[in-house]
Amino acid sequence: MSGIEVLEAGLMTTVQDQGRPGFAHLGVPRAGALDRPAAQLANRLVGNPADAAVLETLLGGLRVRCTSGTWVAVCGAAAAIDVDGIARGHSRPEWVPPGAVLRIGAAYAGARTYLALAGGVGVEPVLGSRSTDTLAWVGPPRVAAGDHLSLGERLGEPRALETPRPPASGPLRVHPGPRPEHFAPDALERLCATTWSVQGDSDRIGLRLSGPPVARTDRGELASEGMILGAVQVPPDGQPVVFLADHPPTGGYPVVGVVEADDLWQCAQLRPGEPVRFTPASPSSRSS
Repeated sequence: MSGIEVLEAGLMTTVQDQGRPGFAHLGVPRAGALDRPAAQLANRLVGNPADAAVLETLLGGLRVRCTSGTWVAVCGAAAAIDVDGIARGHSRPEWVPPGAVLRIGAAYAGARTYLALAGGVGVEPVLGSRSTDTLAWVGPPRVAAGDHLSLGERLGEPRALETPRPPASGPLRVHPGPRPEHFAPDALERLCATTWSVQGDSDRIGLRLSGPPVARTDRGELASEGMILGAVQVPPDGQPVVFLADHPPTGGYPVVGVVEADDLWQCAQLRPGEPVRFTPASPSSRSS
């Protein structure tokens, strides 16, 4: 059976596909690749369907041995890639011979790198998805050194040429939130006028930002209510948190805005200390 042996797993490596939306009423986050365009591109390059499972690794450091010859593609954060010490390319299909070792070095631009393998990672699906949810730990456990992961059946041929991933669009577009009465009248404008900094405790649950506190008219909690992907929640300290793929289905702090869905992939590639800007979204730009 084709598969890989994990020799080094890096800081945080998980299995991700397009996630498991539709289970928030059961308290289960959607999960899925944080940088969906990168994961989808990697899958297309090796001939996989868009929803095939890939490996998402934080800041690189992943090293795997392929037990059989396999087409692979590495997309997302920029990092040195080699097979048995010979340099290979980023964002293109590469052939890894049987028994060879693929290494993704430390990311030098961006945060999350995606490794697609022909056939997709063949872990058992849970609630229709192979994604690891790091909040409730639904799905497969985080990938660790010594793991042996099987691959699914190869369905398509690798593609030597591909349309590039979308470029970063600059400031994150944000729509007004549902609780304006809990903020100062100019809170959204101030959110967009501020250059925020990514905090070191950001993760797949939320992008945590630091800067001048967003002014709230109260410091208490709300009755717990549903939260959506991209919601910008403001706790009592006034420091915003952008909810990402593993966010809790409910929350008790007001939401000042919601990041445009097509911009969320940029949050996956922000590193601690990097600046973040918001800009008001056009009502016509809202996407699913």
